[in-house]
Amino acid sequence: MNGLLGQLEATSKSTQGDLVKLRIEHWKADNATKKQALSNVDSIQRNLQGALPEIITQLRAAPEDVPATFKLYRNLDALYDVLGSVVEGVGAFGSKDDLQSLSNDLTTFEGTRKQLAERIETLSTGKEAEIVRLRTALKTAQATPVEPPKKIVVDDNEPPKKPAVKKKPAAAKPATPGTTTPAPAKPSAAQQTPPAQAAPTKPQ
Repeated sequence: MNGLLGQLEATSKSTQGDLVKLRIEHWKADNATKKQALSNVDSIQRNLQGALPEIITQLRAAPEDVPATFKLYRNLDALYDVLGSVVEGVGAFGSKDDLQSLSNDLTTFEGTRKQLAERIETLSTGKEAEIVRLRTALKTAQATPVEPPKKIVVDDNEPPKKPAVKKKPAAAKPATPGTTTPAPAKPSAAQQTPPAQAAPTKPQ
């Protein structure tokens, strides 16, 4: 695109120079023909100096912009038609040198217009493919079930829980005065040990 725009800018300058060289007032034609030719030349000059540079700047900033590309194409289409009318007048009433120069300019504009038409087709095809891909991805995403996220409810007003209090073991109560302490249980007969028998003494 940068090369195409650079070529278009060069053709624009060349065309403006060639139009300035025309001596339409010297043509051997009626006044209506001369007036129409002068009006066409003025229209082309205003376009080449104003509208065309603005469109080129926009397209250079966004080379993939389809609307901007089409806008340039339409502008060139209009330029080609008006310039073609001027070239016809030059061929009928002007010099051969002027005719050759403007014919070359017209041919270059036509070539640029064809390149833009091809580029518009390429960009449009690419954009259409991208739209189809995005639509397919969207349908796939819509068909895939999505699990709802688990909700965790946090109650900021809930009072903090008190820590559990450990119970202390109850201490043994001291004996109350006037009460008797139970005597320890006596061992049973089986638990009692018989007294040792004394050894018999010998007679003297």
